[in-house]
Amino acid sequence: MFKFNKKMLTLVMAATVGCTSLFTASASAATDYWQNWTDGGGTVNATNGSGGNYSVSWTNSGNFVVGKGWGTGSASRTINYNAGVWSPSGNGYLSLYGWTRNSLIEYYVVDSWGTYRPTGTYKGTVTSDGGTYDVYTATRTNAPSIDGTATFTQYWSVRQSKRATGSNVAITFSNHVNAWKNYGMNLGSSWSYQILATEGYQSSGSSNVTVW
Repeated sequence: MFKFNKKMLTLVMAATVGCTSLFTASASAATDYWQNWTDGGGTVNATNGSGGNYSVSWTNSGNFVVGKGWGTGSASRTINYNAGVWSPSGNGYLSLYGWTRNSLIEYYVVDSWGTYRPTGTYKGTVTSDGGTYDVYTATRTNAPSIDGTATFTQYWSVRQSKRATGSNVAITFSNHVNAWKNYGMNLGSSWSYQILATEGYQSSGSSNVTVW
């Protein structure tokens, strides 16, 4: 999530009216883990498509995350995707996104963004999948997490230039995990979900993404 957002978020399940616990979702197939939550600001319309496809349009949003992927993350997974539409107006991320426990870590591999390029404490770079990413860490204090309000660390790999969209591309996550280890950034031993996410904050836009 955007590191300056402090609000407690609720999750709205696809094809369900109502809310469930924070940062939970359903999984019916390997790439059908569907994440769709918002802090309630503005308008966010998300569609859980077939297979690994999803789409989202948003207007004057608060903070939200929509994405599709896997219920259990993996350090060795290569994530393939095609962002046929990625059109943020204002703050937004197109990223591989997930969590670990033991330790509680929120992580991002950001391929594109809107007007705000995330930063933090700079650690170095990693080259992967045809681009160079800057590596950062940040700390969130008393913020929403998969385990409720908590203090936790964020790991970031942020591509130095926005990745072109509209074609099949890959994120070789192991390259980032290994680089993070070299910088003393160790993920937790227990994996929560791992998705290719569209995130927005106080912005408008649209995306259509297929993940496999």
